[in-house]
Amino acid sequence: MKWRLAASALALAPLLATAAGDPAAGRKLFASCANCHSVGPAARHGFGPHLQALAGRKAGSAAGYAYSPAMKASGLVWNEATLTAYLRDPNAVVPGTKMRYWGIGINEAKVADLLAYLAAQER
Repeated sequence: MKWRLAASALALAPLLATAAGDPAAGRKLFASCANCHSVGPAARHGFGPHLQALAGRKAGSAAGYAYSPAMKASGLVWNEATLTAYLRDPNAVVPGTKMRYWGIGINEAKVADLLAYLAAQER
């Protein structure tokens, strides 16, 4: 029983880390994402997949979006660390990804803000 609690805490750690972000700052950052992605209860796929319930989601798994074979096979699970690395250089993290993004000076603090904004849209 104790190991289950510990495993659950470890699994939630990446999601809890995003609570430190600033949703208002994340909203401003998301403006550069909104050309291709949507978020919120009515989110739909566009040029890119919707980002609803992104934290903790396996990359390439949102139903109904035509992901690249590379993204489907990446094995990534979206959290602060994986999203930071991916947004810094998508093609280095997932060679063959369809995403074309050249960054906005992404760092851990900006990703925390972005994830805080995304999490706030799930309510």
